[in-house]
Amino acid sequence: MNNDLPLPDFDAGAGGDGLDHDTPKTANDLEAVFDVPVSVSAVLGRTKLDVGGLMNLKPGAVLELDRRVGEAIDIYVNDRLVARGEVVLVEEKLGVTMTEIIKSER
Repeated sequence: MNNDLPLPDFDAGAGGDGLDHDTPKTANDLEAVFDVPVSVSAVLGRTKLDVGGLMNLKPGAVLELDRRVGEAIDIYVNDRLVARGEVVLVEEKLGVTMTEIIKSER
């Protein structure tokens, strides 16, 4: 991984915080958090059923989800929606490619 790629300046301008906002940020500036574990989930869709319906499921049963084929999937990091994407096949394994970053209000 190239750690010298420039990062977007999310805190542009002088903020009186003592940080040098004129120096471009790189991935190396985030090195302290590289080993922090996060949980990533890709949600293909959702459905609701009662416990009786769940108990009656057999191998091969099909659950209808609330998404259509080809519709974007939701990508969550630590239970926060951060992106939308699509399912891809990579060397016989399923993967996800991000197609849209979701900006959230803090």
